[in-house]
Amino acid sequence: MRAFIQGSSSSSTRRRKAHLRCWLAAFTAAILLATLATGTATAATEASTATDDPTVITDWNEIAVTTLLGDTTKQLVEDFLYLGFVQAAVYDAVVGVEGRYAPYRFHAHAPHGTSAQAAAVAAAHKVLVTYVPSAQASLDAAYAASLAKLPDGKAKTRGIAFGTRAADNLIRLRANDGRNAPILFTQPPAPGVWRPTPPAFLPMSAPWMGFVTPLLVRSATQFAPPAPPAPTSARYTRDFNQVKALGSLTSTERTATQTDTALFFSGNALVQFHAALRDQVTVRHLDIVDAARMFAAMDMSLADAEISVWHAKYVYGYWRPITAINLADTDGNPATVADPTWVPLLTTPPYPDYPSGYNVVSSTVSHGLEDLFRTGHLQLTLSSTAVPGVVRHYDSGRVLRRDVVDARVWLGIHFRFADTASREIGRRLTAWTLDHYFQPIHESKER
Repeated sequence: MRAFIQGSSSSSTRRRKAHLRCWLAAFTAAILLATLATGTATAATEASTATDDPTVITDWNEIAVTTLLGDTTKQLVEDFLYLGFVQAAVYDAVVGVEGRYAPYRFHAHAPHGTSAQAAAVAAAHKVLVTYVPSAQASLDAAYAASLAKLPDGKAKTRGIAFGTRAADNLIRLRANDGRNAPILFTQPPAPGVWRPTPPAFLPMSAPWMGFVTPLLVRSATQFAPPAPPAPTSARYTRDFNQVKALGSLTSTERTATQTDTALFFSGNALVQFHAALRDQVTVRHLDIVDAARMFAAMDMSLADAEISVWHAKYVYGYWRPITAINLADTDGNPATVADPTWVPLLTTPPYPDYPSGYNVVSSTVSHGLEDLFRTGHLQLTLSSTAVPGVVRHYDSGRVLRRDVVDARVWLGIHFRFADTASREIGRRLTAWTLDHYFQPIHESKER
């Protein structure tokens, strides 16, 4: 009997131990599965932020350009300013999530796991609907379509909230910055002084632009050009005769090749150079952070460059070639000969000659890309907005800048000294902005 009891007890013990082993195995498996699940979720969260699609930056840059061009309440030069606002907010939103570069003027950090992609969409949308309320419907549709590409969840929700905060901060910064101030060009007509040009005889476009607070540089005069040459100077005489001969609508001295170059750069610089910048994201394999940085660096520098140019245009108020050539008998220079019938190849835009707005765009973008990516190879593909289907590829910034300087002379709308002055503004201004902003930081993304 004792033996039976002992045997029974031993069997029971073995069963309990076997049960315990099974329970321990099941418990261990459960813990392992939970750990793996947690690790997978963490990896998925990190992957979602690490693989944020950089095309969101190019998409919303294109949306911004299209929206601003469609706003009939704004003149063309204003679009550069507002595009700078958009890209500043997008940049602050993205680096506030991802780090890597110093923010512009928004030092908040997004919670870990925030979607930089959602933040970029929200920032761009908020800035655009604020400054172009007439486009609310189309912007809302683009906003919904962009966010629909992202899975619902905390990352997306946090991204939307953070991007909106970045935009609100930018909008507060730009309040009372001098936009739309009641400034008019009032210099009375005189030799060397600008006045409205034919055929429309329009007043100066957006004269207040030169008095807006810059985004990056200290003032509109930090990189101001020197005074233009006097109408009696040798430099003026040389450039006068060149534009008169090569920039006329009916010129017999301008070659077909020169005419092609002139017409290629006779359209909308904002559209032309931003299409090329969007292509840079693909060409240079930029991720969402570097794409946001590139557009902020280029567009904020472009805004300041145009502010600087417009200030000089207003202050110097230099006459255009059409006026100078038509009225050369009043300039006090015996080496210039008047031609009252002379007209340029391209209709003269409604603002003073010196310095050139188109050339400051070309110079700022080309020097900016060279400085930002530390390369002499632009890999820049440009399409003409004036000659459909015509494309040019530039690997050399020097060649691009030379062509744009020449083109604006051959179009008959600028003296060469106005073009070269802007080329220098773009070089100096961009070197300074990229030395003072958009710098790498050594900061962990973990917060």
